[in-house]
Amino acid sequence: MSEVIAELQGRMGLLTLNRPRALNALSLAMIREIAAALLAWRDDPQVLAVAVRGMGKEGPFGAFCAGGDIRFFHEAALAGNPELEDFFSEEYALNHLVHTYPKPYIAFMDGVVMGGGMGISQGGSVRIVTERTRMAMPETNIGLFPDVGGGYFLSRCPGRLGEYLALTGHAISGPEAVSAGLADGCVPSGVLPALWDRLAATPFETGEAVERWLTTQYAAPAQVPGWPREAVDRFFALDSVVQIVQALEADPGDWARETAALLRRRSPLMLHVVLEQVRRARRMGLAEDLRMERDLVRHCFHAAHLGRSGAASETVEGVRALAVDKDQRPRWSPARIEDVTPAMWQPFFVSPWPAHAHPLRGLS
Repeated sequence: MSEVIAELQGRMGLLTLNRPRALNALSLAMIREIAAALLAWRDDPQVLAVAVRGMGKEGPFGAFCAGGDIRFFHEAALAGNPELEDFFSEEYALNHLVHTYPKPYIAFMDGVVMGGGMGISQGGSVRIVTERTRMAMPETNIGLFPDVGGGYFLSRCPGRLGEYLALTGHAISGPEAVSAGLADGCVPSGVLPALWDRLAATPFETGEAVERWLTTQYAAPAQVPGWPREAVDRFFALDSVVQIVQALEADPGDWARETAALLRRRSPLMLHVVLEQVRRARRMGLAEDLRMERDLVRHCFHAAHLGRSGAASETVEGVRALAVDKDQRPRWSPARIEDVTPAMWQPFFVSPWPAHAHPLRGLS
């Protein structure tokens, strides 16, 4: 059975992520299948719009997508497998294709929506969540950064919410995602199968008609942020990671203390990289951001300026601790936020490629 089911029903191109045992985490084969379907449907006059969903045993659509296949990252990095480079180049090109797709692209973000799942949904023209949605960009927990355009879409969240979500990896609910600008509307998960079937069966005449009909099916829930807005904006506007963490630790409130403790468990090196990523991305267009992120991910696995690659990289160590050995005890280097110097994180933002040879030079 294919890991991506691509069907043309009525005037709709329908994509179902079909890797339920891995919570539909993206493999390189899945990225290629999704891209091939989108490119074929882009130029097919029969197709008015595209919809994407996950599948699994829990809930009507299971998990949407738990991210990229981090076990593959670990194995490929240790083996020197060149497909690791292909994975990120092709994934980011797919993210760009979704954001710039000329037809309506509808993402049903039920269940888990993390990492790479955000990359194939945030560019959608209609992003639907449910009461089952659990959304996050948790990459600092594995010594990585919120990629797949994360700098672009997180930096455009209200206030300093982007810095907060990027640094902590905090998971939010469906209604909270609408408040954050990361979803357009919320529906009860139980109605999803009927919506999916009606998309396929209704004789729509235009893509705009598909979008108009969908917007009548969901509600924008009451603003229910699960974070203290004023505190997020105050702490996460500070100039550096050290200032953010020390200010949180000096605050007597429970939320500040818990947030500081959470940040202390993340990769100190990557926290510095991520804060700079989000702030640079706020001034960038999508293609420029994706090129920056492609540079960053290359440095994550080949930090030549630190003399690190493979098992010595923060990312491979983070994946080892979380998903391979599962000891939950990553040996971060440096171990403390205060020990990270500018000479350690600033070179992440120097491209390892000249502009004419960049893997994503064709994005516009």
